[in-house]
Amino acid sequence: MTFSLIARCAETGQFGAVITTSNAAVGSRCCHLKAGVGGVLTQHRTDPRLGPRGLELLESGCTADETIAALAASSTDIGWRQLACVDAAGRTAAFHGDRIYSIHGDAHGNGCVAIGNIIDHPDVPPSMIKAFEADSARPLGERLLAAIEAGEAAGGETGTVHSAQVIAVGEDSFPVFDLRVDWSDTPLSDLRSLYNRYGPERDGFRVRVLEPDTVPVDPKLLADATARKKALGLD
Repeated sequence: MTFSLIARCAETGQFGAVITTSNAAVGSRCCHLKAGVGGVLTQHRTDPRLGPRGLELLESGCTADETIAALAASSTDIGWRQLACVDAAGRTAAFHGDRIYSIHGDAHGNGCVAIGNIIDHPDVPPSMIKAFEADSARPLGERLLAAIEAGEAAGGETGTVHSAQVIAVGEDSFPVFDLRVDWSDTPLSDLRSLYNRYGPERDGFRVRVLEPDTVPVDPKLLADATARKKALGLD
């Protein structure tokens, strides 16, 4: 009951993923990315331990195919799992356990792979790839959102989605963005609204991390803080 896409942007070298499902808080379990290394998706009776393990394999030099093969070999419950991976070179791989009883599948593009389980139609993963690849000049986040929306339009999952996440990593150890809707009747439209709201502030948050001394102090906040400290006898 989950469909997702993971990708490496050839223009920027960023890795990104987008996912939605009918359960709550999908963003806490399934998407695992590391700057300069790659990414892993783990879903369907999700084992979140496979994500960090996959990133370790990628960082050790394994390709996407080798990483997926090693993850499959390392788990006695792999029949319940669905996995996808993209490596630092943009190679992709996917795995579907033999105990997944629903309509499920994967589709691959240039540096991207989409997977889905308990989906309404086999067209869901290829529709996501088509939307993601429609305009490589668009920002990665926009392409990821277009992909998940296309998956929903192609049938989505058999139930109603309630949570979603879009995430990307770039050159830093922290994400470029990591936006989540943990429960909603309209998680994909909410996720797009959140992305649009966050966008203008994104670069400023990065500056706060890397160059905090260059961020000017808001005069009103300074005045309010000074007044509050004085009122409490803390100045």
